[in-house]
Amino acid sequence: MENKEIGTPLPLPYTEARLQPTLVLTTLSAAFGSVFQYGYNIAVINTPHKVGTSNRWGPVFQVLKSFYNDTHFERHGTFMDENTLLLLWSCTVSMFPLGGLLGSLVVGLMVNKWGRKGTLLINNVFAITSAVLMGVSKVARAFELIILSRVLVGICAGIAYSALPMYLGELAPQNLRGALGTMTEVFVIIGVLSAQIFSLQAILGNATGWPILLALTGVPAVIQLLSLPFFPESPRYTLIEKGDEETARQALRRLRGQNYNVEAEMEEMRTEERTEQAEGRLSVLNLFTFRPLRWQLISIVVLMAGQQLSGINAVNYYADVIYTSAGVDPTQSQYVTLGSGVINLVMTLISAIIIERLGRRILLLSGYAICCSACLVLTVALLLQSTVPELSYLSIICVFSYIVGHSIGPSPVPSVVRTEIVLQSSRTAAFTVDGAVHWLTNFIVGLTFPSIQVAIGAYSFLVFAGVCILTAAYIYVVIPETKGRTFVEINCAFAKRNGVEFPEENEVVTAKPHTPSLPTKETAF
Repeated sequence: MENKEIGTPLPLPYTEARLQPTLVLTTLSAAFGSVFQYGYNIAVINTPHKVGTSNRWGPVFQVLKSFYNDTHFERHGTFMDENTLLLLWSCTVSMFPLGGLLGSLVVGLMVNKWGRKGTLLINNVFAITSAVLMGVSKVARAFELIILSRVLVGICAGIAYSALPMYLGELAPQNLRGALGTMTEVFVIIGVLSAQIFSLQAILGNATGWPILLALTGVPAVIQLLSLPFFPESPRYTLIEKGDEETARQALRRLRGQNYNVEAEMEEMRTEERTEQAEGRLSVLNLFTFRPLRWQLISIVVLMAGQQLSGINAVNYYADVIYTSAGVDPTQSQYVTLGSGVINLVMTLISAIIIERLGRRILLLSGYAICCSACLVLTVALLLQSTVPELSYLSIICVFSYIVGHSIGPSPVPSVVRTEIVLQSSRTAAFTVDGAVHWLTNFIVGLTFPSIQVAIGAYSFLVFAGVCILTAAYIYVVIPETKGRTFVEINCAFAKRNGVEFPEENEVVTAKPHTPSLPTKETAF
């Protein structure tokens, strides 16, 4: 292409980059060694299934609960009462999202100091340490090590769930940003499915295999430590925050291929950096009072809160209880849970394939519509299945339908949108808020759902249906389609709603030499 007025060639279009081997391998290494931990450790604690025969306490405990009880008996000569054991088990489950909340609060400091790739590498310390502690807990006869490890692996998951989308979103070319962004959720689901497979009673979900089952969480961390150092850091981080143009250019050439016009993308990053130089890098406190990002911040909070409060982790944490209440034989629930994991992974992969074709909004809206419908029908089915036993099958279909809906939109798409709607200078602070909301709502659901289910029974799913409706309404009214737009163009779309003027991309002064973004004047908070 040539400019006819001045006779100079124009930059080649850069938005149609092809998927290169380096980009694929970087994504695999980064995702498998990080958010895999999230999915694996959500599911693994719930899926060592019931074994043995009934004891003096009546119900047959899960293998880990039995370990807790046996250890208490060895120390004190008595078994725990049911309330104490339930409290201890609830603590074990809820320590993971609590650790995730702690991780989300420190991730901003880490990605600014050590970069996106560096943060993921350092984060492996938490995964490996927790794997060792959980692996030796049975030999040490100390269930406290499992509880401590749940906090540590939760910190690992909290850091990874914010750092990885940031890393992948900044690595990806514009036309592949959606597909790579959904890899965060794809590998969460792979972690869930792996835990469901390994925790089958015939494999490791038994009284002798559970220490290995828990310790497997360290394997992806070791693989990442050995592989990720050979792949590039985020070019955007390298250029905008470090001011190292040559390293950023080399990284782009590795990620895009030798025939790709990296200078056009370099200029797009310089444009983004120039539009935000005046504001500097925002801290979390500044972000809450910064009017030009008001609706972006609200959107991040709504997307992440809606993702969790719509009920997905109630299914993950208490899948066996839901299937049993729907009429599934408890001895067969592990296979039903495994089947739901397969459906979850397949639908998330389909979402990754079609997101650049259909866009973000339609996947979010259709996903929430399916989830809402499934919750409403499930409520009716659970209420009537005692009089109409055949409705137990409808209940299972509703649970599977819910998983399909969540896997299409509410689970994978927010990881893409939260990266796209904020610029580099505010991305770290926004992801700190994003992570805090995600893990706090995760913790609330895991802690309160059993009590809600006891109190109102099947009507608890009406609460989730209401959240689905409200979240979908917000998305429909507020969040624009981000497919095919640059980060600057997306922020222009929010500017009118925020009541501010945002310079169009072609209005930005281009003669200004590049300097790295201003550092935060106080702290990351």
